Amino acid sequence: MSITSASICAAAEQLQGFVGFNAKTGRYIVRFSEDSFGLDVLEHSITPTCEFVWRAFDGELMNLDRARLHLLREQNIDDRLNLSEALRVYLRRTDLPEICAERHRLNA
Repeated sequence: MSITSASICAAAEQLQGFVGFNAKTGRYIVRFSEDSFGLDVLEHSITPTCEFVWRAFDGELMNLDRARLHLLREQNIDDRLNLSEALRVYLRRTDLPEICAERHRLNA
């Protein structure tokens, strides 16, 4: 099975957990409940991981941010995050530009 931009985008949407910025350490951290961050993480910085990896680009367009994906990979919890092989391939392929896509989220 070949890995396409569409499969990479789909894998990014399947990421689990939440990311928050820890002001005390100056680093992003991952938790699997919004309630488990503690006082050093401001509530407005807590973002679902599948949103954290996308960076606004131009209007409706967003880039799948490799630097943010690297931050997640560095936490060594790939299975819990659901960091799939498609995303690992995307991280390795620095010879290609970041994926730019128009995202549509369904309201639940």
